[in-house]
This record gives sequence, C-alpha cells and structure tokens, in this order.
Amino acid sequence: MDLLKKHYEKIILGVVLIGLALAVAWLPFKIASDRQTLEDTRNNLIYPKVKPLTNLDLSIAQDAVKRAASPAPVNFSEPNKLFNPMPWQKRSDEQLIRADKVGPTAAVVTNLVPLYLRLTLDSVTTSGSEPRYIVGVQNDAATSPAARRKKQAYSTLNAKNDTFTIIEAKGEGDQVQLTLILNDTGEHAVLTREKPFTRVDGYTADIRYAPENKFWAGRRVGTSLTFNNEEYNIVAINQNEVVLSAKSNGKKWTIKHYANIKEP
Repeated sequence: MDLLKKHYEKIILGVVLIGLALAVAWLPFKIASDRQTLEDTRNNLIYPKVKPLTNLDLSIAQDAVKRAASPAPVNFSEPNKLFNPMPWQKRSDEQLIRADKVGPTAAVVTNLVPLYLRLTLDSVTTSGSEPRYIVGVQNDAATSPAARRKKQAYSTLNAKNDTFTIIEAKGEGDQVQLTLILNDTGEHAVLTREKPFTRVDGYTADIRYAPENKFWAGRRVGTSLTFNNEEYNIVAINQNEVVLSAKSNGKKWTIKHYANIKEP
C-alpha cells in the first residue's frame, strides 16, 4: 500500500499512456472504416441500385381506350332540341303544336293502290288476206277518266298503233300467241287468250293529315291537296312514297307510306 501511495501518480500516468497508445493504434482502422463508409455512400448516390420494373397495370387506360372506340351516342336534337329549338304554332282550336308536327312532315300515306296497263287478246278475225287481232287496252293510269276505259285495238302483224306493234304470231285461231312491243318503253309482251299482259304504270294514294283531321282517298299524280294554309301538288307516286310540291315556292316534300315507316 505504501508503494501505491508513493507511486500512484506514475501508475495513473502509465495507464493514460497505455490508453493513448491503444487509441493511436486504433485510429488508422477507424479512418479506413470511415473512408469506406463514405465511399459506399458516394457510390450509392452516384450509382444507385435500380430495381427491375414490375408489370404495369394498364387496365384503366385500356378501358378508357375501349370506351373511346365506341363513344356513347349523344343526341342534342330529339327530344329536347338543345341546339336546334323547335318553334311552336297555335292551331285553330288554340292548342299549341310543334312546328315539325304540322305541314307536309305530318302527312302520312295510309294506302297505295297500283294502276295497271292491261292488254287482253279478245278475239281473232281470220277473214281476209291476213288475220286481224282484236286487243283490249285498258290504262288505269291515264290522266282523263275517259282514257281509262277499256278500248279495243284492231291490229295486224307488224302494224303499229298508238300502244303497241305485233311482231310475232304463233299458232292459229284462239290458240294464237302474240308477241308485242310496247311503244312507250320498248319492252316485249306475250299475249294469249288465257293469259293477259299486265304492267304497273302508276299508283293512287290515300293520304291522311291528322292535325286538321283531313283525309284524301285515291289521289293521283297531278292532283292537289290543301292543308296548313298551303296548296301542294302531287308530282310523283311510287310503291313507297308520295312527292308533294308546294305551289307557293316549288319546294318538294317526300312523305312515306305508313306501312314502310319504321319506329325509331
């Protein structure tokens, strides 16, 4: 104990010196370790490790492309008339009605009846140098009622009349078969006693105009209709429609046969 009391300063100094020596010996290792840490940090910042890309979820974008390929129909016309407002008119009974529900667009063809050209071989006269053929002619589409009545035409082979020319006759008497050329179209028609020739040459139309509760039956081309304070002439009729022309300005309107109108 006396030794420690006398030399404790030297002992403490020795311990301190030993500690310093150990610290000096450890310092190069610490510096090397810090340098490596700094180098690793620098490398990680400059050359970062990039993770491989995973499969992208493109379902939302693909759904959007599909929707764009078939856009939803948007109708700004019917029934709200957003960008094309429809004017309204007042009827004689003070009731308001849309303008597209009056005039020619509101007219409807309820029925169409075909008008035929009919040719019949009525008889054959064999007296004389060559046979004479009596052919009945009835044209339902003629403009005047008198011209629509059946008339008989007396004709011989290759003789032209107002309606046709007989170009061939096969057989004799009531068994004869005639081949005719029609003057208006140049088409051929075959005619026997049992088999007449018929051809559609026009139509009559039944027309209804609901806003004024009007109805016209059996109207032909050339006749006129008066409705919505306007007079319209029928300028054409076919198997599907009727064409009207306004007398005031010549504007044409096509109205469909009711049976051919498809629901929207």
